[in-house]
Amino acid sequence: MIVGTVALLSLIGLLGTSWQVAGWSGLAICAATFVISLAVVGAIVVGLPATFFLDSHVRNLWVDQHPVVRWTGMVLKNLLGIGLIAVGMVLSLPGVPGQGLLTILIGLLLVDFPGKRTWERRIIGRRSVLPRVNRLRARFGRPPFVLDEKCCEITHAN
Repeated sequence: MIVGTVALLSLIGLLGTSWQVAGWSGLAICAATFVISLAVVGAIVVGLPATFFLDSHVRNLWVDQHPVVRWTGMVLKNLLGIGLIAVGMVLSLPGVPGQGLLTILIGLLLVDFPGKRTWERRIIGRRSVLPRVNRLRARFGRPPFVLDEKCCEITHAN
């Protein structure tokens, strides 16, 4: 640890970078990752279908593909999710710039596990989350999320 710190200080000294410049650079990186994370999460939320959180919504990845391609895609999606969770845990450590909790959340959304839909509905259905998410979707001309199967049946019956 001490050797790494000394090496870092030597490198900073060689580059002629002051601590103030390094601090502002770190702040800029943190701000940039925050803005990029918000943009990515916003694009994902806006792009999801309105019935995404219903049990009746079919979430079959590449159903029309060969079983080997489909299973490979599912495995890669889960590995990507696990990787994002791991990166998010590192980013959540103090002193590491980045949006750790957002990265963990995106990773959890990619990974398949029992009870995932119930967990997703519980989070998105909170009074502090759903109105804001639906407001964002409305801003981009998308319908609000439907969380109740009965509401969806009434809409389809008309």
